Amino acid sequence: MERLWLRQEPAAPSRPAAAQAQQPASAPAAGAGPAAAPAAPAALAGAPAAAKASPAAAPAAAPAAAVRSGPPPRPPARTREASPDPAPAPTPAEVAERVRDASLEELSAQVQACTACGLCHGRRHAVFGHGGQPTRWMVIGEAPGEQEDRQGLPFVGRSGQLLDAMLASVGMSRERDVFIANVIKCRPPGNRNPKPEEIAACSPYLMRQIALLKPERILVVGRFAAQTLLGTDATIGNLRGRIHRFKDESGREIPVVVSYHPAYLLRSPSEKARAWQDLRLACSQL
Repeated sequence: MERLWLRQEPAAPSRPAAAQAQQPASAPAAGAGPAAAPAAPAALAGAPAAAKASPAAAPAAAPAAAVRSGPPPRPPARTREASPDPAPAPTPAEVAERVRDASLEELSAQVQACTACGLCHGRRHAVFGHGGQPTRWMVIGEAPGEQEDRQGLPFVGRSGQLLDAMLASVGMSRERDVFIANVIKCRPPGNRNPKPEEIAACSPYLMRQIALLKPERILVVGRFAAQTLLGTDATIGNLRGRIHRFKDESGREIPVVVSYHPAYLLRSPSEKARAWQDLRLACSQL
């Protein structure tokens, strides 16, 4: 049995935020004027009106202008016209209709532009798939991880190296005769499990890929990929060890072998012996 084992990865730094102080503006209040003098007695009514006006009778002084120490005030914000609502996300049935007659190149372009579920908002790259053509085997995984999202390629990093070693142990290569893809084409946040609505939205792309590539054999790695392709909720333990049949769009039946995901094998090396059995089972049907 070939050696299928590997290595490790790094981490990233963070930036400090700058704080900005602001000076309050001060405005001195206008002072109160002196008290008004008492009114002249009635006996002086006939006196000439040339009596001097007291300071209290003078009109009140205008308050002093506030002194500004900060930047000039901003002009009032202009109100924007309401932007039109974004187009609603296409339903799985609409996605299936769009891809029905697409070539592999057209299908890839549709995957890159897809907005059928919320995963499109957080992706760097949609991961269409990669591999040799004509395709003898198709390997189907669950969803892209961090490295796949960065590079736009399926199964890179440590799990990809392990998968390549597993394929090489039975004389297969992704560069020559194996096409590798995922059920979900965009990375779920934090590598969480795909949601049912995300699987439903992405499945038409995978079904069209299978119909176009016409693989002789499908190796499904991971529980979600196996359950999606075979339409079951059975566990990996119940699905592996036997040949299943998948019927593509044209009605052609393709043998399917279920095995463990390479990322799981890295965490549980003792299961590699069973993965080797699955590879041998796939080869025995060729």
